[in-house]
Amino acid sequence: MQFEYKTIEKPVENTLLKEKGSKFIGFAFPVNNEEELKKALEKVRSEHPKATHHCYAFRMGLNGENYRANDDGEPSGSAGLPIYNQLLAHEITNVLVISVRYYGGTKLGVSGLVKAYKESAKITLEEANIITKELETEIEILFNFNQQNIIFTLLSKYDAKIINFDSQEKASILAKIKIKHKDEIVESLTNLQFVEFSFN
Repeated sequence: MQFEYKTIEKPVENTLLKEKGSKFIGFAFPVNNEEELKKALEKVRSEHPKATHHCYAFRMGLNGENYRANDDGEPSGSAGLPIYNQLLAHEITNVLVISVRYYGGTKLGVSGLVKAYKESAKITLEEANIITKELETEIEILFNFNQQNIIFTLLSKYDAKIINFDSQEKASILAKIKIKHKDEIVESLTNLQFVEFSFN
């Protein structure tokens, strides 16, 4: 099983590539779902309403299984695919790369476009800080208040992030844990009395 993936830390905006009068403006956004994807696309389209093309590609999912390459009116395969190939080359996922083109009067031809869009995506991603993210899941644990030390010790041993702690007589904790530790945490909790837990 895979427990981590590579993505970009934060958005990169407005990288510039000039090719025979055409301008290619590059953007890269970390995206985790369709909603964030749409927002990023709308943002760039609203910032560049007069651009000739807004070409993009994205990969989402652990193995980049959810992906799309969009030529936005450029000849088929000349824009979206070269951008997408840069996502593959950098081995990153949950990333959207957009290259906005302002046509400069000189046609680039398909091979020229492929080269320009590839280069635009490449310089954009070279400015990004690529980070490794570990997969996490949320766990809710219910336990008797006098067991809190045991529970907290266990969670801190596995680097869990406490999101919420409710200290009633029957206490509850909501925490984020790394999926790679899930089995060990489950095993430890299962061995405790009066403790219930569930994953969100």
